[in-house]
Amino acid sequence: MSVPTPATYSDIGKSASDLFSKDFPVGSFRLESKTTAPNGVTFTLTGQKDTKSGNINGELKSKYYYPKRGGTFTGSWTTNNILNGQVELENSLAKGLKLDLLANIQPATGNRNVRGGFTFKQPGLHTKVYVDALKGPTFQGDIVVGHEGFLVGSEGCYDVVEGKLTRYGVTAGYTHPEYNVTLRVTNSLSAYTLLYYHRVSSEIEAGAKAHWDSQTNNPSVNLEFGAKYFLDRDAFIKGKVDSTGKIGIGYTQALRPGVKISFGGSIDTSRLNENAHRFGISINLES
Repeated sequence: MSVPTPATYSDIGKSASDLFSKDFPVGSFRLESKTTAPNGVTFTLTGQKDTKSGNINGELKSKYYYPKRGGTFTGSWTTNNILNGQVELENSLAKGLKLDLLANIQPATGNRNVRGGFTFKQPGLHTKVYVDALKGPTFQGDIVVGHEGFLVGSEGCYDVVEGKLTRYGVTAGYTHPEYNVTLRVTNSLSAYTLLYYHRVSSEIEAGAKAHWDSQTNNPSVNLEFGAKYFLDRDAFIKGKVDSTGKIGIGYTQALRPGVKISFGGSIDTSRLNENAHRFGISINLES
């Protein structure tokens, strides 16, 4: 029996995280259009308007694949006048090794940053190391070890100038095809998050989340429960509620191949008579 490659550190517990965070377009109107040219180059245009401030942000991104060499180039330009570039080279020098170089510059101010590193994965192991050349410099890395569904990982950030770890954390979990449980200890071991996800049936997904931060003045644990129900193959609804009385709702409908629309809302039941509720719409176009 082959040993699978574990998820990257940030993706441990992803099923539960997505259940509570994705498909709730709250507080903004968002439009995303993605097209693919015959040669495989993709172009993505994203625009978003904040319903409270009225601010509009956008990004134009293009991605070019070079499969013969395992290379990918991604470039983008945002409405904040930030130019981003990324070059990835995967499985070219060694199987399971990906080299990554990212750079960005803001022409108006001259602010820039360069970040490079590598990701290495093989059965039972997934590790990543990056260095921010112009910030510190700082080294960031994480590692995940997996065995028979059990995952254990750790991350850290080291500032060369200060000569100390500025951030570190650990994560452990168990993954099963129908459910998974994850415990995250972040913010230099001061914040604790427990995630649970269960695919109840082909139509229903459910989950729970508990979070406590020891550095805050609030000794209570914030609890959150969520569920997703597929109405049919083209539509689903989502809902979540937390211990502070906030309710989140979401509805997503595929109108036709390549066209999807989502509606979302957040209602604060403790402030029903106040202007504390938020709503939003997201439209995705792909061709």
